[in-house]
Amino acid sequence: MVQVRDVNERLLAFFFFWKWMNPLYMVEKGTSLLKKMEISVAEAEKRTGKNAVNMQETYTVYLIETRPVDAASEGTNPVPDSLWRRYSEFELLRNYLLVTYPFAVVPPLPEKRAEFVWHKLSADNMDPDFVERRRVGLENFLLRVASHPALSSDKIFYLFLTEADSRLKALNATFRVKNPDKRFVEMKHYGDELQSVISQLLRVRARAADRLYGVYKVHGNYGRVFSEWSAIEKEMGDGLQSAGHHMDAYAASVDDILEEEEHYADQLKEYLFYSDALRTVCRKHELTQYELEMAVQDLTSKKQQREELATGTIRTFSLKGMTSKLFGQETPEQREAKLKMLETQIEEGEELVKERNSECDEFVKSAWVDIERFKEQKDHDLRESLISYAIMQISMCKKGIQVWNNAKECFNKM
Repeated sequence: MVQVRDVNERLLAFFFFWKWMNPLYMVEKGTSLLKKMEISVAEAEKRTGKNAVNMQETYTVYLIETRPVDAASEGTNPVPDSLWRRYSEFELLRNYLLVTYPFAVVPPLPEKRAEFVWHKLSADNMDPDFVERRRVGLENFLLRVASHPALSSDKIFYLFLTEADSRLKALNATFRVKNPDKRFVEMKHYGDELQSVISQLLRVRARAADRLYGVYKVHGNYGRVFSEWSAIEKEMGDGLQSAGHHMDAYAASVDDILEEEEHYADQLKEYLFYSDALRTVCRKHELTQYELEMAVQDLTSKKQQREELATGTIRTFSLKGMTSKLFGQETPEQREAKLKMLETQIEEGEELVKERNSECDEFVKSAWVDIERFKEQKDHDLRESLISYAIMQISMCKKGIQVWNNAKECFNKM
């Protein structure tokens, strides 16, 4: 694991050095960037170019615009600074934040490809409607990061918004923990369950949207039939024509309803991706715990070696024990030199264990504070979203009842 940490440090050293040595881009720590800067993803644009293997590809870029808040308060309206970013660059930024702030519940990105869509919506990631929804999601991601108490003060994030040539690196590690913290295990399970429940909800919503769309469009056929029927009926013609008009209006209203529903679906998708952010925090705790366990294990091994050298007794089977039996014991001078080396290694190991313990405790403290903050945010956002969705459904039903009452009056007048 020491090698993993060394790789992490080498990959990020350049960015840390450059941003800390450049005072022009210093952001006051602990303050929200939104208090200093207006941030928006203004538009999306389709482009064509060559990828890393020199093949032609079509991709979408997003225009990030920033403007100082002070300028707006002073009554001036300067031209905003702007730059274009690809979705993959947003992914690199988020991966960087995950590595640099392992205790934080980093906001999720909108989906890269369309999922949980009902049949009227395109699953093509170049579809204008999907690109627009992703633009809104990317803007929401930047605003959430810019309002986060820790992430908003990061210099690389600031450069991402203001410097077109900034570069980021993503890091990974694989490990297995012997004694995981039960709280983080439960939180990881909670993240899995949250993802599962929201995924099921989105699937049900997509199926319901398909059925609702079909029901409404059937009434469009009724409207056409009533209109054609009115042409051959002299006494009931006006009533049939009016009823057909109400049926057409009822059928057309489903487009606006499902478009509004899609907004609430996007809010649910955000927390679908937040569940992955929760699991990422838990994995980073496992990494910290794993490094502590490895340090303790190495220290225990060194102390056992010291005891064996001091007593001349080999307690466990080892290549060293077999060698001693075959070729004889070491000389007192050799044993003394090894004891001195082990004493030095044990002192270093004890310091390392203390350092790992401190890192683990600090991580748990910081992570749990941010997890609690996330829970409050989640409860508030989902409560507001679900209440608004229920209100929208009630309004939709009232409009449907009104349409049917109007059609009923037309039939009664025949």
